[in-house]
Amino acid sequence: MPAIIAAILLSAAAGIWAEHRYPERATALSRRSLLVVLYVVLPPTTFFNLAAVEFDTDHAGGIVIAWFAVAIAASVAYLIGSRLLRLPAYVTGAMVTCTLVANTGYLGYPLVAALLGSDMLGEGVAYDIGVGVPALLIGGFAVGAAFGTSAGEGVRERSGAFFARNLPLYAAIAALLAPDSWAPSLAVDISRVIVVLILPVGFFAVGTALAHDSDEGEVKLPPPITPPTIAVTFTKVLLLPALLYALSLPFIDLPSTYLLMAAMPAGLNSMIVAHAYGLDLETTAEAITWTTALVVAAALVASFV
Repeated sequence: MPAIIAAILLSAAAGIWAEHRYPERATALSRRSLLVVLYVVLPPTTFFNLAAVEFDTDHAGGIVIAWFAVAIAASVAYLIGSRLLRLPAYVTGAMVTCTLVANTGYLGYPLVAALLGSDMLGEGVAYDIGVGVPALLIGGFAVGAAFGTSAGEGVRERSGAFFARNLPLYAAIAALLAPDSWAPSLAVDISRVIVVLILPVGFFAVGTALAHDSDEGEVKLPPPITPPTIAVTFTKVLLLPALLYALSLPFIDLPSTYLLMAAMPAGLNSMIVAHAYGLDLETTAEAITWTTALVVAAALVASFV
């Protein structure tokens, strides 16, 4: 936990400093880094991790119920943004994406090991692959294509943007079709190390986004708690796990790992989607910052209980 917290703080601070010192270079570097992650890093890591997972019937029910919980929470985020707050589409899209995309990998795995034990990591991976991956590759990218300012005009152009910029989706499809021999344990282990190393890249981008959108060059830390941020905190950290728990009660004995993973904060991959399709970076960065702070603080308290 201390190493994770230090990495988050240092990476975000580096992004803020770089944006103030070299504003044009920092923004360009942040965008290029996230695009490299999207087109170069995520496809192979998605393939090897998904190809290596074996789903059994004991956990399938929880994953299916989690899909419904995620869909309902994302729908609530959309209604709050579009109807209650009457926000522009690219801001509402950022809210929905942050609700869909969770930090189940970079933060979820370490928290499962720290709070529930390393022997529960298998369940954490199953949830990440079964729920987190579809939520990102189908839900997040679809929302970006539908609401983003750089995804084109009309259904045809936005549909084309979804398929053209979603290379990890093709990697996931290939992984489902590939034999187990195509995902050797060494490749899977290497890919998981690479995923962890993405953490600094993502929070560097969060830092540059916070600094870029600050007034008069001064970053407010902590960043302001805006209505969209409050809404995402509610839908992502509170509503989604509550829905998962309530929906599962009549049907299954929900694994505690699933409940913990459902409460993970808005994921760093939200920044990748926002950059790729033109969603609101300020809302995305603030939502990631506040939901991460809340979950990490709760995890620290839980670790001492």
